[in-house]
Amino acid sequence: MYKSTDKICDLMSHEEEAIQIISRFGLSMGVGDQTIEQACETHGIHTPTFLAVVNYKVFRYRTLPQEIDLDTLQQYLRHAHAYFLDFRLPLLRQSLLEAIRPNDFSSHIPMLIIRCYDEFVEEIRTHIEHENAGMYEEHEHDDQRITDKLTEIKNLIIKYYPGAASNSLISVMSDLWHTEQDFADHCAIEDDILRPAIDSGRRTRTAAKIQAQQTEELSDREKDILVQIVKGLSNKEIADVLFISPHTVITHRKNITRKLNIHSTAGLTIYAIVNKLVDINSLD
Repeated sequence: MYKSTDKICDLMSHEEEAIQIISRFGLSMGVGDQTIEQACETHGIHTPTFLAVVNYKVFRYRTLPQEIDLDTLQQYLRHAHAYFLDFRLPLLRQSLLEAIRPNDFSSHIPMLIIRCYDEFVEEIRTHIEHENAGMYEEHEHDDQRITDKLTEIKNLIIKYYPGAASNSLISVMSDLWHTEQDFADHCAIEDDILRPAIDSGRRTRTAAKIQAQQTEELSDREKDILVQIVKGLSNKEIADVLFISPHTVITHRKNITRKLNIHSTAGLTIYAIVNKLVDINSLD
C-alpha cells in the first residue's frame, strides 16, 4: 500500500489511474520530489482521504471510516462527476458517432446504438445530479444498472453493428471499456468508502448527542422540582411550594425528562435516590 511518506511522483509513474486521481483531488503536475503528504498539504488536501482513494483504486484496501474527511472525499467525487458529464461522455459520444457513422444509410442500427448511448447519458446525469445534492442513499442501487447499460452498448456493437472493425471503432471500444471501469470504480468508492463514512459520522453524532443528554446536569431549580415530583406533588402544588407558576413547573419538568431521558415517576425517583437528592426513608 502507498504511505504518506512515499513520493507522489512514484505513485504517478507506476499507477495508471494516479494522474486521474490527483486531478480529481485538485492536485497539479510538477510535483518534483514531494512526498504524498507534502503534496497534499501544499494543496490543502486531507492526506488520509487521498490515500484511502489511492489504495482502494489500486489494492481495493478499505480504510476505516473514521479516517475519512467527508468534505475532501465529496469534493473528489464532484470533480469526478464533472469529468464524466462535461468531458468524458460528450467526447465518447462524438467518437462513437464518427466510428459507426454508416455509409449505407438504409441501416438503422448505428443510430439506434447512439440513441441507446444517449439514454445511458441521461440516466447517469440524473444519478449524478442527485448525488451532488447529497442524496446518496436514494440511489445506492442504481450504480450496477448504469454500469450494465454501458456494457450493453458494447455488446450491441459487438453483436449487431454491420460495419468493419475500423481503427476508430477499436479505439472507441477501448474507450467504452475504460469508461465502464472508471465509472464502476467511482461507484465502488461511493459504496465502500463514502457511505460507511457518512454512516459512521451519523453514529458518532448520535452517540455524542446521547452522551450530552446523559451528562447534562440539572439546575438547582430543576433539582428542587424533581424532589417535589418524587414526593408525589402535582404541578400546581409544586408551583405553590416553590412560589412559581404552574407553566414554569411544566417547562422545568420537560427539561428534566429531556436531560435525564427518564419519563416515568418511578425512574425519576430512582435517579433522585441514587444521586442523593432525596432520602429513601422519607418516601412513603
